[in-house]
Amino acid sequence: MIDLCLLNCKIVGNNEYSIGINNGKIISIKRNTIQAEKTIDIKGKIVLPGLIDAHVHMRDPGFTYKEDFSSGTAAAAAGGFTTVLDMPNTKPQTNTVKTFKNKIRIGENKCLVDFGLHAGADNPEQIKKLAPLKPSSFKIFMDLFDDNFLMNIFNILSNLEKINDNKTVISLHAEDKEIVNQYTNIMKSKNSDPIAYVNARPALAEEVAVSKAIEIAKKLDLNIHICHVSTKKSLNLIKKAKLDGYNITSEVTPHHLFLDSSYFEKFGTFTKTNPPLRTKLSKINIMDIYKTDIIGTDHAPHTITEKEKNIWDAPPGIPGLETILPLLLTEINRGNFTFNEILRLLCKNPAHIFNIKNKGFIQEGMDADFVIVDMKKEGIINPEKFHSKAHYSPFDGFKVKGMPIMTILRGNIVMDQGKILEDHGKYVYC
Repeated sequence: MIDLCLLNCKIVGNNEYSIGINNGKIISIKRNTIQAEKTIDIKGKIVLPGLIDAHVHMRDPGFTYKEDFSSGTAAAAAGGFTTVLDMPNTKPQTNTVKTFKNKIRIGENKCLVDFGLHAGADNPEQIKKLAPLKPSSFKIFMDLFDDNFLMNIFNILSNLEKINDNKTVISLHAEDKEIVNQYTNIMKSKNSDPIAYVNARPALAEEVAVSKAIEIAKKLDLNIHICHVSTKKSLNLIKKAKLDGYNITSEVTPHHLFLDSSYFEKFGTFTKTNPPLRTKLSKINIMDIYKTDIIGTDHAPHTITEKEKNIWDAPPGIPGLETILPLLLTEINRGNFTFNEILRLLCKNPAHIFNIKNKGFIQEGMDADFVIVDMKKEGIINPEKFHSKAHYSPFDGFKVKGMPIMTILRGNIVMDQGKILEDHGKYVYC
């Protein structure tokens, strides 16, 4: 007899099925009941593959007062995510073999969902040594380095691609350093209002960096993934490059998708993020979603005290793991979004782009990772109830209809009706 049967599951695009699970894997999907040691009646609710967030900042190690793998992955489970990929800008940075291996150990001890790690690419001598550890990608912050340094790193990664058995993915924070520094210095000298931050890191900085990244991808034949795209022009540049046959993918965030720069008036520095929220005219919106490849939350928690500082000293970052799925389900209820887009943007494409095996699909042989959603359940986003340590959000007060009610990781329930249950996440590239 198998371990678990999920009964009466509504799978997107199909009728109700029973899903049989054994040893953490999906072993059967049938119309009739499957005999198992344990049965959970889903009662016709929608069952999705466990979501994958390719862009989180768990802050572990070094900044655990903001977030750590335990609290961050609890937030992930609450939001319907069963796999998260953590960024390297921790303390110390995840840019050496030693720090990378140490972060894997920390994650395996503390994570409640499965995880992968992006590696920093700002330590040229370590890049080739890091490759066998299978980082999700090599992350480059274009706003921190000049063009000469960046070209050196891109050339190293290009050479790595030629000798590496695995696809080398390069994730980019695409903002041009020179433009950011120039405009920030101007705005700092003139204005301390939060809205000044929009002009300190203008859309031009992103669009120039995206153009440079596309040219580099063309020249060196690189697999480039551009994070948190915030403007229509950037998204159109990437779309054209893809149509021309280049290996470029893109990500959008919930805050760039749903919010605009006017939210600085209501939430001030709590909306500060890089790149900043854009004007209504230049920003992306839900109608642009077909142009992008994935949604990443860029979950970037800080303390309330830090976020209450002035606009130039407050750190950039917005928590997003517990808000994105209710926001998207609400759009489905409004007729502006589809479940197939959730499958594409938060399941299938993240698994494909970042080489995550056995995730992102409800198929026999895949990991038994699921999120069950109740499309009739209503609520109001309340950051005080977040499982994350970051109890703030510019989505505070948003009314939502449609919420995750259960998250299952490799056949084990990790969230049930908002309650987090203990489990042990695994490094997905073992």
